[in-house]
Amino acid sequence: MAKYLVIVESPAKVKTIKKFLGANYEVAASNGHVRDLPKSQLGIDVEHNYEPKYITIRGKGDILAKLRKEVKKAEKVYLATDPDREGEAISWHLLHALKLEGKKVYRITFNEITKNAIKESLKNAREINTDLVDAQQARRMLDRMVGYRISPLLWEKIKRGLSAGRVQSVALRIICDREDEINAFIPEEYWSLDVKLAVAGEKKPLIAKYYGTEEGKKTISSKEELDQILYDLEGASYQVDEVKKGERTKKAPLPFTTSTLQQEASKALNFSTQKTMRLAQQLYEGIDIKGNGTVGVISYLRTDSTRVSDEAVRMAKEYITDKYGSEYVAVAAGEKKNGQKIQDAHEAIRPTDISRTPYSLKESLSRDQFRLYQLIWKRFTASQMSVARHETTSVRIGAGKHCFTVSASRVIFDGFMSVYTGADEEKQENNMLVKGIDKQSVLSFAEFDSKQHFTQPPAHYTEASLVRALEELGIGRPSTYAPTITTILARRYVTKENRNLYVTELGEVVNGMMKKAFPSIVDVSFTANLEGLLDKVEEGSVSWKTVVANFYPDLEEAVSRAEQELAHVQIAEELSDETCDLCGRQMVVKYGPHGRFLACPGFPDCRSTKPYFEKIGIACPKCGRDIVLKKTKKGRKYYGCMGYPECDFMVWQRPSSVRCDKCGSYTVEKGNKLVCTGESCGNVMEKIKTS
Repeated sequence: MAKYLVIVESPAKVKTIKKFLGANYEVAASNGHVRDLPKSQLGIDVEHNYEPKYITIRGKGDILAKLRKEVKKAEKVYLATDPDREGEAISWHLLHALKLEGKKVYRITFNEITKNAIKESLKNAREINTDLVDAQQARRMLDRMVGYRISPLLWEKIKRGLSAGRVQSVALRIICDREDEINAFIPEEYWSLDVKLAVAGEKKPLIAKYYGTEEGKKTISSKEELDQILYDLEGASYQVDEVKKGERTKKAPLPFTTSTLQQEASKALNFSTQKTMRLAQQLYEGIDIKGNGTVGVISYLRTDSTRVSDEAVRMAKEYITDKYGSEYVAVAAGEKKNGQKIQDAHEAIRPTDISRTPYSLKESLSRDQFRLYQLIWKRFTASQMSVARHETTSVRIGAGKHCFTVSASRVIFDGFMSVYTGADEEKQENNMLVKGIDKQSVLSFAEFDSKQHFTQPPAHYTEASLVRALEELGIGRPSTYAPTITTILARRYVTKENRNLYVTELGEVVNGMMKKAFPSIVDVSFTANLEGLLDKVEEGSVSWKTVVANFYPDLEEAVSRAEQELAHVQIAEELSDETCDLCGRQMVVKYGPHGRFLACPGFPDCRSTKPYFEKIGIACPKCGRDIVLKKTKKGRKYYGCMGYPECDFMVWQRPSSVRCDKCGSYTVEKGNKLVCTGESCGNVMEKIKTS
């Protein structure tokens, strides 16, 4: 009979771990958390030192009953939940829920689900780390306070079913701020000028880019400046003034953290953060490999550390030497230097066995599992390889007082690039070669190529760039990025189109109210400082009760003030100028899951509805009918003609009735400016203020 009981979180791990431990061990799963704060109330006794009131989660009673039976039969109990704050808290809750006080109970953690890692963890069993537990309790209680005190206010003032969250509200604000930047952005004109030159003795022409004058680099800001340069260059001779050759090295990338894995999987594989984490969890918990049974093929997936164990480095060195040669082995692996707290008990995300190549597992993995594993395997292998070396050539060409430049590079030693090239780098690699160019080369003019350009606004956030922003700002932790993004998408505060994240009308209203009533909650610095305090709780230098006690009174005061001062946000129940086609009543504006619509006030006797289009008082520049505010299927706002589909006019920015004073095209509003939409105009005018 089994003497020892090992309790893990996920049922998927049970079979894998049981196989490694043998007959003396029984392995059972808690299926995640077993206790939590009650859903029906705040669950925190603010009058008595902020004591949390934990209850058994609904549906977990049967699981706990089975675990109690196993506990009675066992001499020792090993709590083997995930190796992070959340996992530590789950073990602590299990300790109390199963009444294990006074029994032989040990906490074990492992960074990968392999035989060696499991056996080693049993040798290094320890007590539960209460500092880790307290940090998680503090996070849970802060999130609960924000959610349970502010969400009802959103219900009352805007619409039932909305929610606020400590991290999600900041993420929403970051996206809204970027949207405001984009809407207020005014493009600036600039020109590029290339010259095509024939090189004596060479078949291919040389394309050189305009650099500036002898005084330095110059930007061509207008057509007038371009014409002056072209005038200066009439009849000019072109000669090579300088040829610089050099060598550039490119360092191998660091292995993946949770954040960088989510970013790269988004860019390279078009995976959402949620999908990336789900697949990574499957790879971590165990894959049924033909001939080997169930094996965890990657290390733990929630980490902000780039550290790699000595054993993994040794195995990588042997593998790279054998497959590529000793010159491909890194001299010394790098490590991320970061002012923030790093959970360095963890390692970076890596394959548990580097010799288990992606193609050797292809038959055992689903298509998406294979693609993600391949990305992780290649990134880790590359991180342990030598730098790539490029030969660079830079040529400076004089033409009167103006000069042009051309540069090229070629790989002379591929190093880590023989295995891995990042999604961004693939587009940037310059393969153009400049052969046989020196100061004696004879150049002759062929033609100019000039193009007009306009500066572009900041890019909309994608899931990848939002994760990077949250990490750089110190908001959230590895385990929170995916749930945060999933929540704001599910609540329809944000919509996703072609990877880009756009704020919906509902998101704008919620963000506006949060900024007005709870400025500190959506303040980036405040949230980042709070994360820093939670790290200090984990270190044992700050009491978690102190963090909670300092936070709640200010929140409570802000909620009370907001309840008294905030006016109801009028989104629904406005009278429209449309009449019901069925009964003739004047229709009203209502608010549904997808935004505003027109409904007959005679409901339920009359169930007539129509799409709601808000007229903006501007005539369509194509057909003269009304322009209305519309929304895409996913909730993104745009302006289109009422006469669609006969008229296909649409723009993302609000159009103006004022025409461009240079070319006569229609203009759109950008902050306090009007910008011409003419393709080659770019004229910017002041918006006339109306009293």
